[in-house]
Amino acid sequence: MAYEQLRAMGSSHKSLQAVLAAPGVKVKKVTSLSADGLTDFIQSMISKKQEMKDPFYVLDFGVVVSLMDKWKRSLPNVRPFYAVKCNPHPAFLAALAALGVSFDCASRAEIEAVLALGVSADRIIYANPCKAEAQIKYAASVGVNLTTFDSREEIDKLRRWHPKCSLLLRLKAPDDGGARCPLGPKYGALPEEVTPLLQAAHVARLTVAGVSFHVGSGATHSRAYSGAIAAAKAVFDTAVGLGMPRMSILNVGGGFTAGVGPQFEDAAATINAAIKVHFLDESGLTVIAEPGRFFAETAFTLATNIIGKRVRGKLREYWINDGIYGSMNCILYDHATVTATPLACTSNRSNPTCRGGKTYTSTVFGPTCDALDTILTGHQLPELQVNDWLLFPNMGAYTASAGSNFNGFNTSAIPTHLAFSPPAPC
Repeated sequence: MAYEQLRAMGSSHKSLQAVLAAPGVKVKKVTSLSADGLTDFIQSMISKKQEMKDPFYVLDFGVVVSLMDKWKRSLPNVRPFYAVKCNPHPAFLAALAALGVSFDCASRAEIEAVLALGVSADRIIYANPCKAEAQIKYAASVGVNLTTFDSREEIDKLRRWHPKCSLLLRLKAPDDGGARCPLGPKYGALPEEVTPLLQAAHVARLTVAGVSFHVGSGATHSRAYSGAIAAAKAVFDTAVGLGMPRMSILNVGGGFTAGVGPQFEDAAATINAAIKVHFLDESGLTVIAEPGRFFAETAFTLATNIIGKRVRGKLREYWINDGIYGSMNCILYDHATVTATPLACTSNRSNPTCRGGKTYTSTVFGPTCDALDTILTGHQLPELQVNDWLLFPNMGAYTASAGSNFNGFNTSAIPTHLAFSPPAPC
C-alpha cells in the first residue's frame, strides 16, 4: 500500500520507491508519516496494542534516503561500504542495498546476512584485519575477494586459504580524531611495520590493492583524515619503490556522524581536499569508506514503557523496560549521550507530550537488578506514571546490535516497526 502511494507522488521519490520495493521490505508493512508524524505514529502503535507494553523501535526509511542524498552531495567520489556491525537489522540492510550502498562485514554471519539480500560478493569488503581460518575459507568459497590485514600472521593465513584475495594494508591513523571509540590500540600497522608487511605480502604472491585506515568511531574533528590520507599516499609510494604493482584503492574508513553540527561536512571537505593534494597523480584511484553510525544512528527511535516509579522528596525515579544491558549499552560501550522525551499516553491523554508542564529532577533506571543499569540522572521530566512512555531518538548505532539477554531481558526480541517520512529536500 505504501509503495503504491509513494509511486503516485512522482519521480523525485525514486530512491524511496527503490527502498520500499526491496526484498525484505516490500513484504513488510511500512507506514507513511507526515513531516512531523513520528510521535503520532508511535502513539497509534501504543493505542493499538494497549496490552503490549514491550519496548519497540521505529525505523524511518525517509531518514535513510536523506542521508544517502547527503553522502552523495558531500562525498560524490567515495563509495560507502556500510559497517554491518553498527546495526544489522535486515530491513535496514535491504534499504541500504537498494540505494546502492556496499557493505563492510567483519564475520561469516555478517557476510551471510548481506548475501541473503541478493547483494553480489563484489559489494562486500571483509574489513576485519584478524580473521579465523575457517571464516577466511568461507569468504573464499563465496567470492568475497577484498580484505584488510596488518600483520605477517594474517598474510600467512590468507596465502594458505584465500590466495586470490586482494588485500588492503590497514594503517594505524596518526590521529584518532577525538573519537568516541578509538581503534588504533587494537588495529593498524605502525609506520616502521609498513615496508616489512608489503615485502611479506609480495613474497607470498598476494595482491596488495591499496591502503585502509580508520580514525575511530564517532570522530569529533576532521583533521585526522588529512594526516591519515597523507600516510596512505606514503604507503602507495613505498609499494612502487619496492617494485610492487601500483595500488588502486584508498579506504578512508569510518568515524562519520550525521547528527546536529558540522562534523560530517567538515570531514567530507577535509577528505576531498586531502585526496586532491596527495592523490592527484593517482589515475584510476577508487576511494571507499566504511560509515556505520552515519546511516544508522538517526534513522531509529526507541520507545520504552515506564514499568516502575518512586518519589523521594523532589526527586522522581522511574524504571523502564530497556536499559544498559539492552539497547542502552551504547552509553557504556559507545560513550553515547541519550535523551528522553515523555509520552504520557496513559496519565495525560489531553497533553501526552507534556508540553509546558512542570518538570522534576528525575532518574531513569533500566529493568535489571544491577545498580549499574542507570540510564539518566539529573534529567528534567514532567510528572509521569507507570505505563507512560519515554521516547529515545537517535538510537540506531551500536544499540540493539550489542545488547544482551542479561537478567532474562532479551534485546534481540525488541521489534522494529517500519515507516517513511518525506525525505528532506536536497
